[in-house]
Amino acid sequence: MDTLFSEVDGETRFAAAPLAVRMRPRTLNEIVGQEEAVGKDTWLRRAIANDTLSSVILFGPAGTGKTSIAHVIANSTNAAFVEVSAVSGTVADLRREIKAAEERLLAYKRRTILFIDEIHRFSRSQQDALLHAVEDRIVILVGATTENPFFEVNSALISRSRIVELKPIGNHGIKMLVKRALEDERGLANEYTISDEALNAIVITAGGDARTALTTLELAAALTESGGEIGTEQVREASPRRQLPYDKDGDTHYDVISAFIKSMRGSDPDATVYWLARMIEGGEDPRFIARRIFILASEDVGLADPRAITIAAAAFKSAESIGYPECRINLAEAAIYMALAPKSNAAYLAIDAALKEVREGPLRSVPTHLRDRHRPGSEGYGTYLYPHDYPGAQVEQQYLPDGLERGCFYKPTNIGWEKLRFPPEE
Repeated sequence: MDTLFSEVDGETRFAAAPLAVRMRPRTLNEIVGQEEAVGKDTWLRRAIANDTLSSVILFGPAGTGKTSIAHVIANSTNAAFVEVSAVSGTVADLRREIKAAEERLLAYKRRTILFIDEIHRFSRSQQDALLHAVEDRIVILVGATTENPFFEVNSALISRSRIVELKPIGNHGIKMLVKRALEDERGLANEYTISDEALNAIVITAGGDARTALTTLELAAALTESGGEIGTEQVREASPRRQLPYDKDGDTHYDVISAFIKSMRGSDPDATVYWLARMIEGGEDPRFIARRIFILASEDVGLADPRAITIAAAAFKSAESIGYPECRINLAEAAIYMALAPKSNAAYLAIDAALKEVREGPLRSVPTHLRDRHRPGSEGYGTYLYPHDYPGAQVEQQYLPDGLERGCFYKPTNIGWEKLRFPPEE
């Protein structure tokens, strides 16, 4: 039961809360930048408005509004709303809440919405403990995660839930949130103004994260005299480094490394160093980056430029022995070299074609003239022609087993060293 004292305590806690918490949206209309998820006529908006929500997993980068949507649901529903921490919660905590939800449903016919933030942090056994309760609708699960749920959440829970993806908030949306926080009574209540340059600096620093933007604004305001203008100096002091999203185990990691590899393969040195910089700034292991360069040197440059693999090997050695910050230069040199090098995947295609033949083709015998001579009966083998006894150290003889002909696997391109070594026939 709420009392005067609990109400005062609540107001005191709210006043002391961070700006990002005080400015948390109260309705879906206050959520910015997520029109695809909660815009007009979306499933989630209709379900919340009609209080007919079924289990849902909100998936997206930090600061995109997952927790805010959960709070809007809590303020909008007639169901009981409970929360279990994915960090400190246990299976016993889950079972206790599920039992209370079942009693609530049977005694009062009242549904329970169970919110679990960072649900991917739950162990498999904790996720399994939810299955029957979600399937029987004893609870309606609202999970939130920054990781791809198809990799990090139990597939049985996925099949019983709807996935709603939230995207990074664009620059326009971040500007709207900052201006709202400056003016709103819950925020800075027009106590400060902000220069256009400082506003743009906050937007750039935030990297699409609303929480980061509001935290930077709050810290910059604390460095500004009351009634004054927040400038770029205060913003720089509040957040000296730009916060670009990079999760070393999640989707952004794989997206950025994919863009890096495809930029080298596509011979774009500027894109190559940009994605390399994103990984370095995100704290990626330099050996991981070097391994990807090493692989690309054979897979995509190949014999069009045989020097590429030695340069990649040197870059890997530098990543191992030197480390950051100096090895960034070695990585950049190797990556740009790969981007500028002529490209051939003939060796890659050749080994895969040969493996397919070995795995799926008939058993083929080694021609007798190629067999080892250190065994009884070898005197009857065919004559082996020693290449160094012939001009140019080359001689025509059969090397492939019967049934295969030269050119069946390795098909050199008309590029770089391959063109020089295997000139096209007239």
